[in-house]
Amino acid sequence: MRFDIHKFDTVTSTMDLAIEAAETGAAEGYVVTAESQTHGRGRRGRVWTSPPGAGVYLSLVLRPPVAVMNGRLLALLTLAAGVAVRDALRQVTGIEARLKWPNDVLMGPRKVAGILAEGINIGTPDQTVVLGIGVNVADGAHLESAGVQGTALERESARRIDGDLVRDEVLGAVASAYERLSRGEADDILRAWRAAATGVVGAKVEWDGPEGAVQGTTNGIDDHGALLVRTADNLHRVTGGELRWL
Repeated sequence: MRFDIHKFDTVTSTMDLAIEAAETGAAEGYVVTAESQTHGRGRRGRVWTSPPGAGVYLSLVLRPPVAVMNGRLLALLTLAAGVAVRDALRQVTGIEARLKWPNDVLMGPRKVAGILAEGINIGTPDQTVVLGIGVNVADGAHLESAGVQGTALERESARRIDGDLVRDEVLGAVASAYERLSRGEADDILRAWRAAATGVVGAKVEWDGPEGAVQGTTNGIDDHGALLVRTADNLHRVTGGELRWL
């Protein structure tokens, strides 16, 4: 993949600019990066605090063929990006991060990076995915996530970290993982994600069902990237909504 990188000092959100570019014909590999965001986007409408120089904030346009990852596109791309970001951060810091469903990258108990995938015209010949990635490099950046505190690469590694190096390693690792998915190697990605995941088996969770809050115990993920949760009388597939880790 060839990257077409567009750098900005301050934007509302790299996702906003990348989606706009995708909708007006930007090719696969189009990347928006920014020194800071005023309204960075996370899952379920959360905001990423993105002060200048404290993190890597980027969004990447992908145009996977319709035949690729049928029915699993957004979930598998999110999981693959998590594996890729983990690999990239290990290259930069030597630290083995962990993954938390669906889109958190953790060092110790704290979140150091987050991932967001948004689809455009999914299931049509024009289907596009914009993949947003934020990495806390220095103290001051904070990626909000329910029940998870933030940390930064410099805090965890106790040394200065080059943000441009982080960006380049992340993009390279994401491109590699995306190519593996495109070649039909989803099972390898799923195995890598499961091996690096925390709380994917045996954690107590709660989510909002049609009749109110439901509690259960995590039982891994299925091959479509859904979280499996066992309750007293059933095994549930949780694919979205607000999941609370207890």
